[in-house]
Amino acid sequence: MALPTKITLEIVTPERSLVTAQVDELQLPGAEGYFGVLPGHAPMLSTLKIGEMWYRIGQEKYHLAIAFGFAEVLPDRVTVLAHIAERAEDIDVSRAESAKRRAEERHANPRPDLDFERARVALMKSIIRLQVASHARTRA
Repeated sequence: MALPTKITLEIVTPERSLVTAQVDELQLPGAEGYFGVLPGHAPMLSTLKIGEMWYRIGQEKYHLAIAFGFAEVLPDRVTVLAHIAERAEDIDVSRAESAKRRAEERHANPRPDLDFERARVALMKSIIRLQVASHARTRA
C-alpha cells in the first residue's frame, strides 16, 4: 500500500471549524512536547498544551495559537479539537499586548486570593498569541 502524499488537516474549536486543508506537514504543541507529523505517520492521540502550531502547504507555512485540546493523528488525517485556536492573521495584537501586561502585573503584585495557575495560563496564552501574530506581520 502506497503512503499518502498529503495529510487532511482539520482544526475545530467549540465555536467553529477553523481549518480544513490538504497539507504537506505540521507541528503541534503536545502535552509532552512539540511533535511533527508527515504523511504516513503512525496513529496516535495526544493532549495539547498552550503553544504555537504550524502547517505547511507547498512552501507556505501557516501559524496558529493553540490552547488545550486533543489531536488525533492517522496516516492520512490529523484532527485537532482545540479549546482555543487562532490564526496568526486573526490575532488582535493590541488586545494580546494588554492581556500580557495584565498577566505580568498579576504576577508582579500577587493578591492573597490569586489563582497562580490561572494567572500562569493567561500569561502563556498572551505570549503565544503575540509570538504567532508576529508571523502574520512578517508575511504581509
